[in-house]
Amino acid sequence: MDNHLGQGNLPVDFDADVAVAEFSPRERSGDYAARRPARGAILMCAPDHFGVDYVINPWMENQVGQATLPRAQAQWENLRRNLAAHSDIAFVAPTPGLPDMVFTANAGLAIGDKAVVSRFHAKQRRPEERLFCEWFEAQGYAIADWPQNVPFEGAGDALIDHARGIVWCGYGWRSGEDAPKQLEKVFRRRVIALELVDARFYHLDTCFCPLSGGWTMYYPAAFDIPSQEAIRAIVPPEKRIEVDEKDALAFACNAVEVAGHVFLNACSDSLRSRLTDAGFTPVITPLSEFMRAGGAAKCLTLQLPHATSRVTPRG
Repeated sequence: MDNHLGQGNLPVDFDADVAVAEFSPRERSGDYAARRPARGAILMCAPDHFGVDYVINPWMENQVGQATLPRAQAQWENLRRNLAAHSDIAFVAPTPGLPDMVFTANAGLAIGDKAVVSRFHAKQRRPEERLFCEWFEAQGYAIADWPQNVPFEGAGDALIDHARGIVWCGYGWRSGEDAPKQLEKVFRRRVIALELVDARFYHLDTCFCPLSGGWTMYYPAAFDIPSQEAIRAIVPPEKRIEVDEKDALAFACNAVEVAGHVFLNACSDSLRSRLTDAGFTPVITPLSEFMRAGGAAKCLTLQLPHATSRVTPRG
């Protein structure tokens, strides 16, 4: 794969301001997270131990030790508060020595009460596997078998397209080429394999975002030509929201949609207008500190569609 990292093209300090709202007594008590979700929930992990302690993707280059924890915590709380207005939030306990555990999108992929736990490509993240497995088991999920020799990084590379009943699966940097076939066996759903060819977009969720109503927001240049053709064959032109490199590098596609609201780190006025015209409400939640580690809104969340398990309040 062609690897033009262009470190100078990785914006880190843009749009760093963050507003943190006051929490109600009920929110502060943690009771808000103890409800049984009706239509699913979102898993998050507090950034108590977040930092850039090593380099496993291009965004981390020159960022070791540069993240500001208080600012990261404020930005994370702002995202959590916005999401909690529209969805139940579950929490997995943060663990010392695992700074990337905050990126719960990589915990695995859960559909209904079945979950695949990630097999991390980077050795620095492999200790997270046991902790995420324990969390899924405690919530009543059935843990699916997964080959030890097939890397797979969960909902960072596997995105559910609810409108079409399919799963899009990226591979090439973190997840193995066999991951899409394995997902089809586990979930018995059609899985569309997409090869990622730009190391800056090392997970599918950094450059591709299925939205409700069949809309799809993505950055075409992150994919090889056959994958671009596969996307165009499935998503009709009127449902495609193609972003340019500037928006892609601001991780606009690393977004979370809940109830028609699209939560994202940043976006241009043009992209904001296109999302609005498509019927969505863009909500900017600046996440500059997490961008230093190569993650934004989607990376910080794992959506649990149709979950029937009780969510766990934050400790």
